[in-house]
Amino acid sequence: MGKLVVLKIVDGSSEQGFTVTLQIGEEGRNPSSQITGTLPAAPEISQYYSGWSNAYRSLGSRYRLEAKAALVTNVSKVEICCQAAQALKERLNVWLKSESFRPIREKLLEQLIPSDEIRLIIQTENIWLRRLPWHLWDICDRYPKAEISLSVPAYENVEQFSKPQSQVRILAILGNSIGINTEADRLLLEQLPDAQVSFLVEPQRQELTQQLWRQGWDIIFFAGHSSSGDNGETGRIYINQTECLTVEQLKYALKKAVTRGLKIAIFNSCDGLGLARNLADLHIPQVIVMREPVPDVVAQEFLKSFLESFALGESFYLAVREARERLQGLEDQFPCATWLPVIFQNPAAIPPTWQGLLESLTNQASANPDPNLTPAVAQSSLLRDRVRAKPRIINGRVSFTKVLLLSVATTFLVILARQLGLLQAVELQAFDHLMRSRPAERPDTRLLVVEVTEADIRAQRKEPGRGSLSDPSLARLLEILESHQPRAIGLDIYRDFPVSKGYPDLAKRLKYSDHFVAVCKVSNPQKSDPGVLPPPEVPTSRQGFADVVIDPDSVLRRHLFSLTLPPTSGCNPSFALSAQLAFRYLETEGILPELTKEKNLKLGDIVFKPLNSRAGGYQNLDARGHQVLLNYRYHTSAEDFVPKVTLSQVLTGKVNPEAVRDKIILIGATAPSANDYFLTPYSADQDSYRKMPGVVVQAQMVSQMISAVLDKRPLLWVLPEWVELLWIWSWSLVGGIIFWRFQSWQRWGLIAIALGSLYALSLVILIQGGWVPLVPPALVLLCAGSAIVAYRTLR
Repeated sequence: MGKLVVLKIVDGSSEQGFTVTLQIGEEGRNPSSQITGTLPAAPEISQYYSGWSNAYRSLGSRYRLEAKAALVTNVSKVEICCQAAQALKERLNVWLKSESFRPIREKLLEQLIPSDEIRLIIQTENIWLRRLPWHLWDICDRYPKAEISLSVPAYENVEQFSKPQSQVRILAILGNSIGINTEADRLLLEQLPDAQVSFLVEPQRQELTQQLWRQGWDIIFFAGHSSSGDNGETGRIYINQTECLTVEQLKYALKKAVTRGLKIAIFNSCDGLGLARNLADLHIPQVIVMREPVPDVVAQEFLKSFLESFALGESFYLAVREARERLQGLEDQFPCATWLPVIFQNPAAIPPTWQGLLESLTNQASANPDPNLTPAVAQSSLLRDRVRAKPRIINGRVSFTKVLLLSVATTFLVILARQLGLLQAVELQAFDHLMRSRPAERPDTRLLVVEVTEADIRAQRKEPGRGSLSDPSLARLLEILESHQPRAIGLDIYRDFPVSKGYPDLAKRLKYSDHFVAVCKVSNPQKSDPGVLPPPEVPTSRQGFADVVIDPDSVLRRHLFSLTLPPTSGCNPSFALSAQLAFRYLETEGILPELTKEKNLKLGDIVFKPLNSRAGGYQNLDARGHQVLLNYRYHTSAEDFVPKVTLSQVLTGKVNPEAVRDKIILIGATAPSANDYFLTPYSADQDSYRKMPGVVVQAQMVSQMISAVLDKRPLLWVLPEWVELLWIWSWSLVGGIIFWRFQSWQRWGLIAIALGSLYALSLVILIQGGWVPLVPPALVLLCAGSAIVAYRTLR
């Protein structure tokens, strides 16, 4: 039998201290021992809590508080929060080891043993005492089966009456979900065994009230946004995007729910201590809330762990403790996640178990229907009632042939939607996600980027010339770089004007240097784009175009290194800047560019096969020119894969000559004013600091070419269309078989395993260079299963 420990803290304040009464007894019996002690004044603890709370709320995670935009979590803010948490924990335990509190501490150690299952109820009306993280009391570490709950001093036992049911009745209210994912909560509830779950999605007030009055519920669950008042005495829930309700506004309906058998209320939402305090006045037996704003992921993980443990037979308190402690795995991203869940207990009620709920329902259902009947007649009458209540089952078996046909039909529909381009956007986003999920690679030290920063541009304002790199600075830069003997130098800055008359040496260097390659931009008559001319001193053989191909979502995912030039273009190189630089580097390795019979570029034994109009997730792609997928290299970020120095560092002699010798040098502007930035698969949003400078993009392209030839680093490839079709259909068949052969409670677990396997396979294949469909197989996996269920239902 478990132990019930009640710590009554009724009189006092943080400035004067508190009188504390401890009661210990067996669960369900009167206390067997009682002792009184005091806690000394400690006004600073509330300040410690406020400091932690402010630091925690400043993290800016995606909370279930109010529908506001989430901020970006800062590492320093995480550290500040962790430090504040540690300080609060240490000060709390110092306070609980006070000399005046020692008799209570010693009584606990004397009466309890580590194997006891213990409910420890902190009974107080003091707001800041309720806010304290009592689970950090070092006494809790001695007792692995103990969990702490909160209570108010005034409570009463409410006699409950509920109709017999064969399942646990759950009312799930999915309120305002702007910015959060309440669908995850819904899926978890739907998987509960022996449960009848009724969902109210963003209900109106009248609809919610009617459901509370209409029938009895064992559990009420809320997911969405909520908040508490500044005084911690009131709370409100946001039931839809326009309405919020206090407990007072649901008072009569909730009272009726309690008398009809309500045992547990779970508010998987933010800042719930005010809600819990209001619900305690209605004498709800058990309430679970979150003491502070709760991140979406934390709320979902707690609910998942709690329901798993509780439904599998764990006691209510231990299920909460286990679910709370399992949140520690998220604390690297969400500090203090284990602090959030808290139980509010009506001391007059004994917490139920999942099996206990079912047994009580069964016992009520098996009660003698009429006291005037004999036991035998009563049993016969009950049996007839059960036979009449048994649902009619229709033969809905599906043959394997039907499964094959349904899987083919769903595959056809998804492929049709794909070829119409309806899935292209989400497939490209899935591709970006997989790209970001790949492991890091070593940096490519065969390249060096000389970046022209905003400070460099300001330093050149008085020098002659135009653009981000003046004639004097370019002259000195090329002189220094060439003295260190690089293999190639690429200027990724447009210069459609001649060198100033005062710099003949620069003009001569641009005209005759075999190492130097300049850029231009090809004209596009269809878009009325005149292009950008190359430097007049640089011959066509040492020019490269800087044009890139951008997808409809403005993301750069492809590498264009050759194209057919329009006859009116003033920019006439055959190859891109990246290709020209790669050719010069590989030439010193004895590798020259060739063309295959199919007119594909070949370097060494590597053939760069161009994309066609349908490639991977692309549909109706503009595949003109010679373009391949760009296999970005990622180190600690997508930009730091290549060493970088600034213009001023080179001009002042701060660059080691060995960093230049035998390297490919790329010169380009990274200053925001140059506006030479691109979105990549590694860009999280549209902000410029998330974009990649154009010179780094060129470095990615050069690195892709020389790494493929010299290091055998894979180029990205796609499957032939017929192989993609088989790949997608095979996953449709998997989904159909799961829903055909397995029971409903097994299906979602197997579907989750199948989706996880699909994701893992797609990632592993991408690491090897292959882009296989991810979104279409996931769709057919679910659609084929849904088709099986629909067919059975119709039968």
